[in-house]
Amino acid sequence: MILCISHSNDFYTIDIVIERLKELGKEVFRLNSDTFSDQLEFEYTVDQSGHAVRLKQDGVLVSLDTIEAVYYRKLWYIGVPDDLDDAFKNMYLQEYTTMRSLFFESLRHLPWMNPMELDHRIGENKLEQLVFARKSGLNIPETLMTNEPEKVKTFFHTVCNGNMIAKLHGSLSRSMKGDTPFFPTTRIEESDLERLETLAYCPMIFQQNIEKMYELRIIYVDGIFFTGKINAQASEAGKTDWRAAKDIMPSWELYTLPEPICLALEKMMRDIGLYFGAIDMIRQKEGQYVFLEVNPQGEWGMIQRDLGYPIGQTIAEKLVARIC
Repeated sequence: MILCISHSNDFYTIDIVIERLKELGKEVFRLNSDTFSDQLEFEYTVDQSGHAVRLKQDGVLVSLDTIEAVYYRKLWYIGVPDDLDDAFKNMYLQEYTTMRSLFFESLRHLPWMNPMELDHRIGENKLEQLVFARKSGLNIPETLMTNEPEKVKTFFHTVCNGNMIAKLHGSLSRSMKGDTPFFPTTRIEESDLERLETLAYCPMIFQQNIEKMYELRIIYVDGIFFTGKINAQASEAGKTDWRAAKDIMPSWELYTLPEPICLALEKMMRDIGLYFGAIDMIRQKEGQYVFLEVNPQGEWGMIQRDLGYPIGQTIAEKLVARIC
């Protein structure tokens, strides 16, 4: 049995993966992480003869010894019953979150795509991403992460030569539908440098603005690349961040990465330990490729939908291949 972890409002992408897993002859149990609550039953036991971990949801019983591998798509907040007294809500969340973590920990010895702890660590650490990318031979933008206004001003003038962008460290990106709130990558003008007093309350990432011909969304699945070229340059907002384009609908084109870039990216992903990731890169007019970031839980549904790439199918096949 393959365990697929997501949430109640996740469709299309995970459905593709599950369908292919079943075609490969695997039984699948989908665990919506937001319903790890009173909506399911669980039993963890330990005695002199060993231990057992069991879940039961919608009449389906799953035990630790029947799970062969884990597809980790998304983790979501646990839902709290509307009728629960406010005095008990913190306790409810604390105990169910702990019990959910214990369940995930019991699966650590199995093949995962991606391992949850590593997935979270890399997704939340753009500094480490850039270090790995540079060590793998990839070009990266000059970067400053700080809460000091004076450091930003110096970086703006001496490193970026007045051509700088700012973004948050948190993973705030568009969904497939483009209807989720987010803070886009923003161009910083010299006049903005006089309004940095709030930086102490919200540290940010500042980078040299890379002049681009276009952006690429690269989906990496255990050694295989699926790349989409993003056409959002006609939009003024899209020139800085394609996700911010509102006056046009960004379109996608099939794209083939040069072999040296594939080799560098594969080295980076293997050094990090990730089997899956959505990678953003820029191609400059001079032909240079610049790495921006990798999101271990990045969206890929629009790439498969619009370009016909078999991404979900490949995720399923690669995961099954890792089962000993």
